[in-house]
Amino acid sequence: MRRLELIGLEGLPEVLPGADLAGMIHAAAGASAGGLHDGDIVAVAQKVISKAEDRYVVLDDVRPSDRAIRIAAQCAKDPRQVEVVLSEASEVVRHRPGVLIVRHRLGHVLANAGIDASNVPRDGQGRERLLLLPVDPDGSAKRLRADLQRLAGGELGVVINDSPGRAWRVGSSGIAIGVAGVPAMQDLRGQIDRDGRELQASELGIADEVAAAASLVMGQGAEGVPVVIVRGMQLAGRHGTADELVRHPLMDLFR
Repeated sequence: MRRLELIGLEGLPEVLPGADLAGMIHAAAGASAGGLHDGDIVAVAQKVISKAEDRYVVLDDVRPSDRAIRIAAQCAKDPRQVEVVLSEASEVVRHRPGVLIVRHRLGHVLANAGIDASNVPRDGQGRERLLLLPVDPDGSAKRLRADLQRLAGGELGVVINDSPGRAWRVGSSGIAIGVAGVPAMQDLRGQIDRDGRELQASELGIADEVAAAASLVMGQGAEGVPVVIVRGMQLAGRHGTADELVRHPLMDLFR
């Protein structure tokens, strides 16, 4: 029987900059999941990684450029927030009142460069903060995996997930923005289907499917479950990176 188990880790405290995230996850897994097992995939919400890496921006410290002020007027946003978005973007793709879509420096096409203030506490002086994506999510996943494997003593995978909107569908869904120890893509082209036809274009975003499954358990509001253990998935194949899942701009026909 094919079976996949998703275990949300309860009781994780608020993550502060410099936190021992691997130690926190290892302890929570011992309490909620019987420890980390060989072959487990640890799915971690992007915000937890960003908080541990101190990817905060204090909104009052931002001085918007003329460009940010101009775009903010066109999309009815705070010019300071727009300035932060532009600082993380390589290209503005679309904007209209209430919407600012950019290509992030990591290659992802996202609303507001993946930056928001939900579930982001104010600083010690009560000032509003924004939280940016990690500088190098694949690197973050690789380091976290190494730390967890030292603690758990087994072979693990790590997926850092986010939940952006999608150009061709309504609603957000989990995607992998950082991957370590997990195949990111599975290329089925050239294989034969059940009717003897050769597959021409079948490429599976394995890491994205793991991220989407974990998002069902994490939730998107005040659930407080930022880490999910994905247990029972076979990790056959070459280990990949989230960078492999980013469509090249020349092949992006949805823009």
